[in-house]
Amino acid sequence: MKRYFPWLMALVACLALWISNGLSISGLSVFDEALLNEFGWDRGALKLNGFITLAVAGLVAPFAGVLIDRYGVRICMVFGWVLLALALYGYSLINSLSELYAIHVVLGIVLTLCGLNAAVILVSQWFVKHRGLAIGIALVGTSLGGALMPQYGTYLLTKMDWRQAFQAEIVFPVLMLLVTIFVVRNNTAQAEDAETDSAAVVPEEGMSYGEALRTRTFWAITVVAMTTFYTVLGAQAHLFLHMRDLEFTAAMATNAISVFFGCALVGKFIFGLLADHLDGRKVLVGNFIIMIAGAVCLASMQPALIWIAVAAFGFGWGGVYTLIQLNVVNAFGLKAAGKILGTITVLDAIGGGLGIWLTGVLYTIHGSYDIAFIIYVLLIVTAMAAMTQMKIGSAAPSKLAAAS
Repeated sequence: MKRYFPWLMALVACLALWISNGLSISGLSVFDEALLNEFGWDRGALKLNGFITLAVAGLVAPFAGVLIDRYGVRICMVFGWVLLALALYGYSLINSLSELYAIHVVLGIVLTLCGLNAAVILVSQWFVKHRGLAIGIALVGTSLGGALMPQYGTYLLTKMDWRQAFQAEIVFPVLMLLVTIFVVRNNTAQAEDAETDSAAVVPEEGMSYGEALRTRTFWAITVVAMTTFYTVLGAQAHLFLHMRDLEFTAAMATNAISVFFGCALVGKFIFGLLADHLDGRKVLVGNFIIMIAGAVCLASMQPALIWIAVAAFGFGWGGVYTLIQLNVVNAFGLKAAGKILGTITVLDAIGGGLGIWLTGVLYTIHGSYDIAFIIYVLLIVTAMAAMTQMKIGSAAPSKLAAAS
């Protein structure tokens, strides 16, 4: 059992991302129509909730990291699942925008306690030799959450009203709370574990945090991350409402969200594999071309092209997401990878939050998504241009200096 326990932790991390991301971000859009119908809010006001969630997550992440380091992943996850259960119950009671926004502040905190950072740290504690594969297994949870939780939410809405549906979803954080209490364990002696082979540790070579900030490559990667997160999170957050505007059924609109995240999952694996065998820059160009094609189809506002748009957008994004992480390590090494990735994560979270909110604002102003979707095309082209300023080389310090 000891031999397989680290893999059990990778599976738990996958489930954690499935539930935390699925209930805090991607699974909420299927409730938008019910909220708009009941309260009469405009879409810009409603979608400010997504910006609040991601902005809070980005701002709180450094403090949550301190708590995780001091008290361990297990205790922080316990508090995270309790907060998520309370937030879902609170969601079922809201009657105003201020109450909605307060709930999303809590959801932002949830993402820092039992979301991406906690999952990656949990896996990293138990793996060295197979850490890349284990983290890959964990990250599958984000796509599964996006593909499956909207389906569950839509199913609940066919059986009960939206307030009861939010209460029914509390079962997931409660189950994860029990899993965390009885299954999750922090590993404080990695060298003694069969999977954490100390000989496999990669020397922490590379740039310092300050050196990285002074390079064009860092800011180019940041621009790529912020612009693509703006488009992707904005698109997935409004996809359900957009398809309902095009007179698709709620079930079909939900299926489109699942297709989006399913294609993103496939893209992560395929383009990650290609990056191991082909020039990373060429692979990234391919990702952008696919994303641009999807964005153009989306901007056409043609119902016949919506499925092509969803599949291409998701597939291309899966590769971009994977290669952003890979290129940071290749460009700057491991010496300050945590701080560098953390900074980029804060900025791309803000970009994604702005995409969710401003897409709603533009709909409110113009009465359609035409302008918002054209902006998506322009931003992806901007990301592709920024990529030309990225100099990806060896992680050795002598070569990394050339990245400036």
